[in-house]
Amino acid sequence: QVQLVASGGGLVQAGGSLRLSCVVSGRLFSNFAMGWFRQAPGKEREFVAGIKWSSGSTYYADSVKGRFTISKDNVKNMVYLEMNTLEPEDTAVYYCAARPSALVFTTTTAWNYWGQGTQVTVSS
Repeated sequence: QVQLVASGGGLVQAGGSLRLSCVVSGRLFSNFAMGWFRQAPGKEREFVAGIKWSSGSTYYADSVKGRFTISKDNVKNMVYLEMNTLEPEDTAVYYCAARPSALVFTTTTAWNYWGQGTQVTVSS
């Protein structure tokens, strides 16, 4: 099994920044992908960013391109989401996810493991 624990959420004013962290533990696969998703009240969970663990290739939703950056630390088994120029529309619970394949998919059903979520609130 794989365990994911996300942290770093909080309350920030519009235009501000936050960095989310996710620690990965357990039975790690030789080749896998990590992702960040978010779910706003009354909305479906949506893809935010993904990264291939071996190559470091990154993928982003159009809504966050240029503002968010996903990165990883292979030694610490951590994945990060640096969020800049935050907007009230970014308010959501953010989840990290993992899948035992190098491919990054934007659909939630393609991801096998999920963290507990961390709340991000952006005030206007």
